[in-house]
Amino acid sequence: MEERYQRNLGALTEEECALLRTRRVCVVGCGGLGGSILELLLRIGVGAITAVDGDRFEASNLNRQLLSRADNLGMGKAAAAAERAAAVNPQVEFRGVEEFLDGDNCRRLIAGHHLVMDALDSGESRLILARGCAREGIPLIHGAIRGWHAQVAVVPPGSPLLERLYRREDGGRGEADKSCLSFTPALCAALQVAEGVKLLCGRPTLPPDSLLMADLLHGSFEMISLGKG
Repeated sequence: MEERYQRNLGALTEEECALLRTRRVCVVGCGGLGGSILELLLRIGVGAITAVDGDRFEASNLNRQLLSRADNLGMGKAAAAAERAAAVNPQVEFRGVEEFLDGDNCRRLIAGHHLVMDALDSGESRLILARGCAREGIPLIHGAIRGWHAQVAVVPPGSPLLERLYRREDGGRGEADKSCLSFTPALCAALQVAEGVKLLCGRPTLPPDSLLMADLLHGSFEMISLGKG
């Protein structure tokens, strides 16, 4: 076990650390959630990461997005992710893809990965991603944030969970509140990566038909069962 990963031991076994180095994870979105997810995956030792985002940084990202800086406004988020990966853990096989996920490219972008992390910001895009994961047989870790609140779910291939959360007549575009504080995506990303690491290591995760809700304003967590229907 190399020194970089020594502090993983105890919480993870040496065999689990070795297994993580063989796993491939696709992170879709490199904004508030995605930047923190990438940081945690890079540091824990996932072997290969693909980061997908066609957007560029603007000043409104600076309050919460780990990859954004005052000196890289206008830079592509996927390119910034690649830059950060090289600085934090050059051992990771990293690929940044400057594309927005859509129905045409989804399966191509996620194919060949062991896990997909949802770091998107619209219901419509999340539904596209969940359907692509179902077709490719890849588990998905969902995360979403708003203001003081975060939610996380483990979505096995073919689970209707995101369809039930986001399928509406407006295609999931009816979220008017776009507020996001600096700590909310950091917490949500930590919860998502914890579930992802457990899944990749073969450990039990959150129940597949449940949603973990965090309320940081009131300091509460709640597990909601959405059933199988």
